Amino acid sequence: MALICDTGPLYGALDRSDADHAECASLLSEAAEPIVVPAPVVVELEWLASSRLEPRAFLAFLADVEAGRIVVAELERADYPRITQLLERYADLPLGFVDAAVLAVVERFGERRLATLDHRHFSVVRPRHVATLELVP
Repeated sequence: MALICDTGPLYGALDRSDADHAECASLLSEAAEPIVVPAPVVVELEWLASSRLEPRAFLAFLADVEAGRIVVAELERADYPRITQLLERYADLPLGFVDAAVLAVVERFGERRLATLDHRHFSVVRPRHVATLELVP
């Protein structure tokens, strides 16, 4: 089992002024399972952190990766057809590449839970392996 993380909870945990900071920080610090971050999320997180926070905020995330507290899941070749399907199916949402990649990784790992603050997208999108995802926090 793993806790797959979208950008929102990671950013919320980094930004002490974020309305969801306490909940996101608790979720990540108390996770019993490995925390897995799809690679595209890392880029999105860096962009948000560098535009809104001090540089050391993103460096703290990288320190967690380096220490093994967070695992970055690279996209695999087989993820791209699924990402394409999701982008086409949910074009009117619109579902972006990062969110589609997150869902592809959730499906590949067979997880039922997703750490995200993006309920707008992830409560609508239907994964292949379960009827709905449990969105946390």
